[in-house]
Amino acid sequence: MQNQGIDVIALHFTSPFFGSGDEATGKYNARRAAAALGVPLVVHHLGEEYLNMLRDPNHGYGKAVNPCVDCHAWMFRVAKGLMAEYGADFVVSGEVLGQRPMSQRKDTLRVVERESGLIGLLLRPLSARFLPPTIPEQEGWVDREKLFGITGRSRKVQMHLAKELGMEDYPSPAGGCLLTELSFQGKIRDLFAHNQVMDPLDFRLLRLGRHFRLSPTVKLIVGRNEENNRLLEEAARPGMVYLRWLDGGSPMGVVVGEADDELLGRAAKILIRYTRAEAGIQCRILVIRDGGEQEIVVGNDYGEEQVAAMLIM
Repeated sequence: MQNQGIDVIALHFTSPFFGSGDEATGKYNARRAAAALGVPLVVHHLGEEYLNMLRDPNHGYGKAVNPCVDCHAWMFRVAKGLMAEYGADFVVSGEVLGQRPMSQRKDTLRVVERESGLIGLLLRPLSARFLPPTIPEQEGWVDREKLFGITGRSRKVQMHLAKELGMEDYPSPAGGCLLTELSFQGKIRDLFAHNQVMDPLDFRLLRLGRHFRLSPTVKLIVGRNEENNRLLEEAARPGMVYLRWLDGGSPMGVVVGEADDELLGRAAKILIRYTRAEAGIQCRILVIRDGGEQEIVVGNDYGEEQVAAMLIM
């Protein structure tokens, strides 16, 4: 688009499942990419209404809990709403016909265009020659002859094009959205089953640690490493209870939901299973909550089957 003299504004969506990147680790980052391309960047976070859509998408899920058709339509609907604010005439997408089995078939590309309200104004330049001409092409704003006819799952043509354009910093072709990961769907379905209000923090917490269902309203998260522990601590909100083993190195345990003493004891016993405490001994656990700190003592007597029965897979 830039090579055709079009002024481009980059629109980057974020959610608990995708977006942003991490400058510290050097992973793909939208701000860095926009700066390299010399384009302004608009970042839009998909909030609670979007999370509610995930519970029951009109067009269903893919192999995991990925409502790709509804998700794409949602994002393009947001883009349409921003057009007037930024003086945009049309929307451009990097979608490729046939690249994704659910959302990038010819029929679903039409569904997304229709449901987003962008009929004729959603240009997909990488596959344009296999799709009907859009208004920008018909009006001569964009030269259709300079657009591409890429189809299928291979990324070879795109990677060659990126090389020609001098672009080296781009995301890995595989993955990118946690909703598409089969290993993640159990945690999401558990959240849908037990939470009436879709809180973005609950979804962000799904990325961290091992999750255990203690009751219909209470869950335990056990950090896998120090980085998990740090992020769990930073995610503190009123009502969360934090657990630590006092007599040795310990992962962080976080109880989400209003837990009585019996459930706190159960959470502490699960936590101890992920320490080096000897089997059968009594263990001192520090309980940190809004009202202060207290110490409880529990036995390290849970077996593997008891813990596995509460683990959310």
